[in-house]
Amino acid sequence: MAVSTEADIRGFSSADENRVHLNSPIDESKLLRKIDLRVVPILFMTYIVAFLDRVNISNALTLGLPAELNLEGNQPNVALTIFFVPYIIFEIPSNIVMKKLSPRIWLSACIISFGIIMIGQGFVRSYGGLLTARFFLGLAEAGIFPGGFYLISFWYEKAEAQKRFTVYWSSTICAGAFGGLLASAIANMDGIRGLSSWRWVFILEGIVTVLVGFVALLCVTDFPREAKWLSPEEKEFILQKTGNNESHTVPVVANDMLAFLSQPRQWFAATIFPMD
Repeated sequence: MAVSTEADIRGFSSADENRVHLNSPIDESKLLRKIDLRVVPILFMTYIVAFLDRVNISNALTLGLPAELNLEGNQPNVALTIFFVPYIIFEIPSNIVMKKLSPRIWLSACIISFGIIMIGQGFVRSYGGLLTARFFLGLAEAGIFPGGFYLISFWYEKAEAQKRFTVYWSSTICAGAFGGLLASAIANMDGIRGLSSWRWVFILEGIVTVLVGFVALLCVTDFPREAKWLSPEEKEFILQKTGNNESHTVPVVANDMLAFLSQPRQWFAATIFPMD
């Protein structure tokens, strides 16, 4: 009885895999560069604005937000924390929705939504309004990070994907590096149009986010099977190479969720993620 290999499980034998890599008329390195330019940069940009919009409240707290909204005691900390309640709960459901629709539509809708919420956060007048804005901001942002990882995994083999995950994740470094500088520059707008500088931080960064959302609507790619910028031969090459033959037409069932949750490494990863 033949022993199944990992390649067999993915749908083709090791001999087929060698044929894909060695005998295919597709120039793999050229195709990889093409995918890199189409997939990674826009996801990198989307997570920069998502991270900025998540953490810019820290800058606002130093620019007079607590005094103007009469925050007391632990209220600033509650405003920071409430973001993560919907953010954690809706990450997996968001990926399921993205799979049913398309990455381009869903990710763009999320970005535009939290950009609008961010603009609205610049006009809050009370502690309750701030909490409401932060809650819905977390809800809208829930799909960005897992959605980016999920989408990248469909385009690359595991070894290739790890490098792209690193690039994607490094967007937080860029956001952290420039977020404070940007807020410092916006601080000079205090009093313009009768608005405090902390309000301008939210409003201007929200406007930029909405613009990025519309760019994403044009530039975010779908799964390989639906990508219009690939030839049929290139699509087949990617699908065979990665073994990811799914598209948004393949439903997610309960067994998929149970299989995921039954793997100890998933729980380990979930445990160490907050420590980052």
